[in-house]
Amino acid sequence: MNINISVTPMELGAHAAESIAKLLREAVWEQGSARMILSTGASQFETLEALVKMDVPWEQVEMFHLDEYVALPESHIASFRKYLKERFVSKVPLKNAYFVNGEGDVEANIAALTKELRAAPVDVGVIGIGENGHIAFNDPPADFDTEVAYKVVNLDDRCKRQQVGEGWFATVDDVPKQAITMTVKQIMACRHIVSAVPHAVKAEAVRNTITKPVGPDVPATILKTHADWQLFLDDASAELLLGRE
Repeated sequence: MNINISVTPMELGAHAAESIAKLLREAVWEQGSARMILSTGASQFETLEALVKMDVPWEQVEMFHLDEYVALPESHIASFRKYLKERFVSKVPLKNAYFVNGEGDVEANIAALTKELRAAPVDVGVIGIGENGHIAFNDPPADFDTEVAYKVVNLDDRCKRQQVGEGWFATVDDVPKQAITMTVKQIMACRHIVSAVPHAVKAEAVRNTITKPVGPDVPATILKTHADWQLFLDDASAELLLGRE
């Protein structure tokens, strides 16, 4: 585990993007291609904004993402497909982009996506941490044991409140009850994991992730067991970790 603390979210995003870009370049250099997983949400704005400006052989990079709401149309402001197409996929010439689709036949969508994902190892996972300590939509208590790549989950109330707080939905009742998420074991199969976690609303989750024992009640604690995990914080998200309460 390597922890990098920046002053501002913009500085954090630049440092995280530099690390991601370096890992992607190394993968392309070593094997001719790279595969990555991207997180979404307000916490990833600065990292993605910096990442699309990085010198990366994007034509050799394939992208997957972590999760999507069940039955939410792509046109909705909260759709993660919409988010990634607008903020990332439309800005770099990727080899391929594979999306989690929560509309239509969800089980068939998961099966097709799983086939693509498991065609080769993932080099870089860009994995955020939620206010409740979740990774992707693996809310506490998270399933650390399932072997499937993606699964349908019920969202807990704190997760829903985060989505409202970030401005994606007007009320908690508007947040879909279910989502498709990449599972914990699948996330941990990434060769490298980079987590960009800015803002004061994440301070409690950051402290819990670092100080509490590994377990499903704080799903992000599992990241501490990964062979190469880089955690990027800003002063606000690190304040409780550094005892600035």
